[in-house]
Amino acid sequence: MRKKVKNCVEIVQRDENVISKASRAPYFPLVMKSGRGAIVEDMDGNKYIDMFSSAAVLNTGHCHPKIIQAINEQIDKFIHFSTDYMYSEPQVQFAEMLTKITPGDFKKKVCFGLSGSDGNDGAIKLARSYTGRTKVISFIGAYHGSTYGAISLSAISLNMRRKIGPLLPEIYHMPYPDCYRCSFGKKREYCLMECLEYMKTAFQNYIPSEEVAAIIIEPIAGDIGFAIPPQKYMEELYRMCKEKGILFIVDEVQQGFGRTGKWFSIEHFGIVPDVIIMGKSIASGLPLSAIVAREEIVDALNMPAHLFTVQGNPVCAKSAIATIEVINEENLIEHSNVLGEYIKERFNFMKEKYELIGDVRGKGLSIGVELVKDRITKEKDTQAAIKICYRCWQKGVILIFLAENILRVQPPLVITREEVKAALNIIEETIQEYIDGKISDQALEIVKGW
Repeated sequence: MRKKVKNCVEIVQRDENVISKASRAPYFPLVMKSGRGAIVEDMDGNKYIDMFSSAAVLNTGHCHPKIIQAINEQIDKFIHFSTDYMYSEPQVQFAEMLTKITPGDFKKKVCFGLSGSDGNDGAIKLARSYTGRTKVISFIGAYHGSTYGAISLSAISLNMRRKIGPLLPEIYHMPYPDCYRCSFGKKREYCLMECLEYMKTAFQNYIPSEEVAAIIIEPIAGDIGFAIPPQKYMEELYRMCKEKGILFIVDEVQQGFGRTGKWFSIEHFGIVPDVIIMGKSIASGLPLSAIVAREEIVDALNMPAHLFTVQGNPVCAKSAIATIEVINEENLIEHSNVLGEYIKERFNFMKEKYELIGDVRGKGLSIGVELVKDRITKEKDTQAAIKICYRCWQKGVILIFLAENILRVQPPLVITREEVKAALNIIEETIQEYIDGKISDQALEIVKGW
């Protein structure tokens, strides 16, 4: 159990006085002091195993020596100089690396930004500019960020949309192919891809397909709980896009950079997208996003339609270059695959013991564990998610939940097997404590979640 949180609580109280509530989704009063690899220390000296990676931002872990060295070397030279008007070699070097690791053997170019949110905004701009069409399709349950374009694409939280409209016009949302919670009440074995038929019906009745610029999809939908579409669905959706001249755009902000056991999650489906949006882990914690697309798509957008003062900042770019090098040199993609299978095996073993676990899914080190009150009705057990995550924090594991009831298991790719085993032991102990009624309701008063 955590022995003291006095300093952390004091800082949280100060935070509440000066920081916007719109930028906080409180889980527990953890204020970070330092971190190395997969271990975090808070302001009270408590240490934790990180199973969260700062929302999948720190794929290379906390303060990787090579990342720190790259940042320091660049800071010693210069921090920034107008990359919107002049030029920077680190920016060019990183763009060259990105065009090599992204799928597709065609000529590509890069647009830089600051976050996954503006990356999604940029993708809308590129799609409309290139195709001359206005309509964009996204999915119910999608989270693409919190700028106006990204919120318009997102369909996961009414609180994101309340009191700030109108949002961008001509954005339409379709059911995501979430086979565990099928929007049409179908079981996997009886699935006729009703979700895709729904889109086809929309094209026939109220969305002229010749006016659709792009379909933007998360190949693995993070914030609804790591739903993975069937291979057949993705292939058919891609084929339909090609037939109708619709750009196929993937949001890899959360799942990219080795997180799922591939450089990008779309590679699990053997599909080459027209546009890839990335952010979060791209620079190991520094603010950077990128859109990589076919050259003709990028060049269809006029200057200065996607220009930012600190786009591709050289310090961020150097960190991003080192990020790719670390992932390659330490074989972190394969490490993600191996450890991910071990974690799923452990959770599936727990599933056999505890009726509370309804489903275990994911790729690599991006895993969702669904907690339910009943496996038949699949009623979400939000209280279980809150109490289990809170008690794990008390016991030294950082774990949060998504979509009300899904444990979000996304440790840094550098985490060791021993650290994973220790964390899973604590998680299983905590699940048993919850079932035995040993976790108080205090957590319900503190944890608000996402």
